[in-house]
Amino acid sequence: MNHNYTYSGALAASEKMQWTIQDVTGANNKLNFSKPFLPESLARVEPLSFLTPKEKLTLNQIRGHAYLTMFGTVEEFILPFVMENARPRLNDDDYRVRALLAFAGEEAKHIQLFKMFREEFQKGFPVPCNVIGPPSEIAAAVLSHHPLAVALLTLHIEWFVQRHYIESVRDDKDLDPQFKRLLKYHWVDEAQHTKLDTLMIEAIAANCSKEEINKAFEEYLEMGGFLDTGLAQQVQFDLDSFGRVTGRKLNEDEIREFNEVQLQANRWTYIGSGMNHPNFLGTTEYLSPEWKEKLTQIAPAFC
Repeated sequence: MNHNYTYSGALAASEKMQWTIQDVTGANNKLNFSKPFLPESLARVEPLSFLTPKEKLTLNQIRGHAYLTMFGTVEEFILPFVMENARPRLNDDDYRVRALLAFAGEEAKHIQLFKMFREEFQKGFPVPCNVIGPPSEIAAAVLSHHPLAVALLTLHIEWFVQRHYIESVRDDKDLDPQFKRLLKYHWVDEAQHTKLDTLMIEAIAANCSKEEINKAFEEYLEMGGFLDTGLAQQVQFDLDSFGRVTGRKLNEDEIREFNEVQLQANRWTYIGSGMNHPNFLGTTEYLSPEWKEKLTQIAPAFC
């Protein structure tokens, strides 16, 4: 594969950029509910012209709550997966073991951070907001698949985290500073995780036949379908939360438009922006040029 990633390099960068939960939270770092949480490229609330500016802000914050909560959910399967990859190497490459253990520790830190975010959100937002889950069931469903398929999904997620922050969040001066800070510190760690995911994929694929690689990609798409079903449910949760906090009852046409716009927004956020990321497709091409072509053709449906 055409890259210069190493376990020692990823570990060194991780140690250099270390941060604590206390760096992100604290008395002076609180959510500001007068500002949007997500950039419009992800929230896509502006096309809903039947909503007032205040209602669009409310929906943006509901989407932001789901966004960080779902990161906590996916990291509940990434954490045990990384630990399983570290276990067989305990007497092998020291840098690999240390880098993977640091990876696992950072994912555990993210899970704790996002739980704290959800607690603060629930204290400041007028109504509780549901999110798909529970995390343990989603983790069990994902981890039942071939390790290479799980590694591909993990890489997909890590790359869209990079894309969202760099392309949409970093330069958006209108976002709530605290929510933006949460995304920044998450991004800092994930920048190294993309490298480690890529190295894990190489190691797993080295022991796979062509048939196993094809099966892994099929399972990656199956998990994408599983996620897409969950996203449709999440749109309904968001619609319900929106109605309860605003008291607004949308008519049939407005509900249909809400569902169409927000489902596609969620599909781009969690599926399209990862599946068509150039670096994810580069890894795909390394494993199977045929599958790169397939994913290139599939991705536009989620954009």
